[in-house]
Amino acid sequence: VQLQASGGGLVQAGGSLKLSCAASGRTFRNFVVGWFRQAPGNEREAVTSISGGGVHAQYVDSVRGRFTISRDNAKNTAYLQMNSLKPEDTAVYYCAADDTPWNGLVFRASRYEYWGQGTQVTVSS
Repeated sequence: VQLQASGGGLVQAGGSLKLSCAASGRTFRNFVVGWFRQAPGNEREAVTSISGGGVHAQYVDSVRGRFTISRDNAKNTAYLQMNSLKPEDTAVYYCAADDTPWNGLVFRASRYEYWGQGTQVTVSS
């Protein structure tokens, strides 16, 4: 499957952005989708993940209550709604997908076989 992330940009602290991850090439509903981010000088870290049918979702503590992951399998697209953004959310955001079943390893980058190209999110203070 090919993934295309979009929707990044520059926003002031407290603002919102919605990222999209468009998929093509395979049956999208079979794939767990994860969002990861990487700030300069930092390792890539997990942000959130959603199961193929959209029933299950997990968030890291730093974004829980501010970010919402969703998906529209009819449109082969996953979304990341980011509200109450903070300067520490500044990073390149990547979407990733994998067709192994939903399990407790959804925050492990190595489980994801397919990756998008990343979209820059910059939050100014």
